[in-house]
Amino acid sequence: MGRDVTVDATGLPIRPQPDGSDVRKTIAAELAAVVEAVALSFYEDPIFRWIGPDDRRRARELERGFGLFARRVWFPHDETYTTDRLIGGAFWMPPGTWHLSMFKQLSMLPAMAVITRGDLVRLLRLLNAIEAKHPHEEHYYLPVIGIRPEWQGRGFGSALLRPVLDRCDGERLPAYLEASSPRNRALYERHGFAVVEEMRVSDSPPLWRMWREPQR
Repeated sequence: MGRDVTVDATGLPIRPQPDGSDVRKTIAAELAAVVEAVALSFYEDPIFRWIGPDDRRRARELERGFGLFARRVWFPHDETYTTDRLIGGAFWMPPGTWHLSMFKQLSMLPAMAVITRGDLVRLLRLLNAIEAKHPHEEHYYLPVIGIRPEWQGRGFGSALLRPVLDRCDGERLPAYLEASSPRNRALYERHGFAVVEEMRVSDSPPLWRMWREPQR
């Protein structure tokens, strides 16, 4: 294991290990903590402020909404990564798994309506637009990645990207995602993603569709 001499009172490093040894797949018992961390990371996100403009409700909606998609869609593919601290997560989908059947979409709709209430229409418009633009070439898809706000800016987002991006390079496969803020877009650009389109849904903030070719 790599060593980071800067640690906190618990003995855990305050930055990711250079060798990636503190990033691993999430297990079921950790999923709630990872979802909470990711939901917190999106509280001030422009797109999610547009979907859920009520500051008093947005945190709860994000946690319950991400929890629903994590349990029903993302986590079952066994490509969800976190850190030893459980301060964030990256939910990847392997090639050929991004599209949800109509049955799956309809089965999730009642829970989505309960969670989002009056915000459901904006959410569905965004999800439909995202799906309509999704590329059909074989690729790894990153629907969501996030780090708790107090841990951002220390390299943990990059560390969470690394396992699957390394696999993309090794398998000679591209990766795809949608960036929902300029800060996230800049992070992805540093890791080889390029913007293929800036899109908006009605009066929403911009969302950037980003594609990454294998790097070696």
